[in-house]
Amino acid sequence: MKLATAAEMLELDRTAIERFGIPGIVLMENAGRGTVDCMIREFGTVEGRLVPVFVGPGNNGGDGLVIARRLHELGGLPFVVYLVEPSALKGDAAVNREIVRRLDLPRRIAANEENLNDAAAEILRLNTIHPVLTLVDALFGTGLQRPLAGLFLSAVNLINRLRGQMNRPVTAVDIPSGLDADTGMPLGGCVRADVTVTYGLAKPGQFMHGGGPSGRLHVVDIGIPRQAVDQAGLAGAALDASILEHLSSRGTASHKGDYGHLLILAGSTGKTGAAILSSLGALRIGAGLVTLCVPADLNTVFESSLFEAMTVPLPNSVSCLSFADLDLVRDRLRGKNAVVVGPGLGTAPQTRQLVQRLYREVEVPMVVDADALNVLALDPDSLANPAAERLLTPHPGEMARLTGKKAGEIQQDRVAATVGFSAAVNGAAGKITLILKGAGTLICDPDRSWAVNTTGNPGMAAGGMGDVLAGLLGGLLAQGYPAATAARLGVYLHGLAADRLAQKIPYGYTASEVAAILPEMIRTAPVDSPQPSMRSNP
Repeated sequence: MKLATAAEMLELDRTAIERFGIPGIVLMENAGRGTVDCMIREFGTVEGRLVPVFVGPGNNGGDGLVIARRLHELGGLPFVVYLVEPSALKGDAAVNREIVRRLDLPRRIAANEENLNDAAAEILRLNTIHPVLTLVDALFGTGLQRPLAGLFLSAVNLINRLRGQMNRPVTAVDIPSGLDADTGMPLGGCVRADVTVTYGLAKPGQFMHGGGPSGRLHVVDIGIPRQAVDQAGLAGAALDASILEHLSSRGTASHKGDYGHLLILAGSTGKTGAAILSSLGALRIGAGLVTLCVPADLNTVFESSLFEAMTVPLPNSVSCLSFADLDLVRDRLRGKNAVVVGPGLGTAPQTRQLVQRLYREVEVPMVVDADALNVLALDPDSLANPAAERLLTPHPGEMARLTGKKAGEIQQDRVAATVGFSAAVNGAAGKITLILKGAGTLICDPDRSWAVNTTGNPGMAAGGMGDVLAGLLGGLLAQGYPAATAARLGVYLHGLAADRLAQKIPYGYTASEVAAILPEMIRTAPVDSPQPSMRSNP
């Protein structure tokens, strides 16, 4: 699903109107009518039901007036609350204001705090006679750039208060008022919507931080030509089930050698579980073979805990992996199709040297996770120009160390942080794909195209989830998937497995349980998809 930033959406609207000759009033009509259709699907018939519509000063308010008109046509009882003097509305919004006036729909002008409170009291009174179906937030759309204050912030707070007081849902028009369309951060305050009906294309902010205030999202076609969208050069997308079309099928006579051999360098004293979970992730996603390079003194832990993976005890590595075993690691890289480095690795000096050398020199795709990222963050310049594809998987704290920023800064604008980092570390022949983990995990390719994940839930806030993901990604790379495809498939399937568990257990499930049901998530692989090409280190 393509995403459009606020600026991109503004340009698409302009293109539809100016280049293709579609009047803005038509786009507004389609938006309002489409919203009412979604409301009916969500909440049932509007007939005889009160629907307060809070109208702001711009085109979002105009959309709200179309909604009020359409509700009236269908037998609903719209109650329009203007947050500005109606005469202040301009353009297409003013046209719809005049229609609403001539229809003599019930309305209140809340141009100050006292009027706003009076309107709220009237809504509560009417609710005892005609129960509210939904509150409609048509205050501000995607063009809002400055923090809400004064009367508009009071209106947002009032909508949220009425939502709780009456236990009725809120429908947001295009985007919850106060939500930054690009970053998903509130601008001073934000309406808490149960349903958002967005126009033309979904917006990045509706998926950042897990979707937060947007609730259930509907995307309505308002008539922007497909040609305009195709030519807009949109870089962003939201991952949905269509990504599963990239899963490859398996031939009846295939064998383990057809599905790649993954080498994992992970684990140290006290962190052996991270390496085991990474191996589980790789095996459960279908890697043909998995080998673990581990400190020699910890080898018995791995051999007794994970029967399906092979181990390579590194004789010069005690408690943690050591640069002294570089030659043996190089030898074991022969014939491998991908590498995972980092889970539970630690950051001892001898481990740092090994990670830095492997990152630069290994000529097969590599997942760089956890402590390996912390090692590379000590010398950010070393990130550029690796020998082959690299898939980096930082959480916001690790991303902060990689970029020299604070985690809070990263979270304020996750897209900008991800795309900016990608631009900094990828040259003309970029080889680094970035996965910024978190609610609404982001994937950014070397060419700066990006995607936000739509699966996952708060139950994943538990130890070991990232280790499973690292192994899962490595398993996909080993099977021959390109880094960009592996990143999207891996992140989506990881979250999908957790969502399946969360249907029965909201939280308290474990990372190994997520790994265990990954095979169930890949049952939808198409039967006729080609097998990805294999790569190996000579």
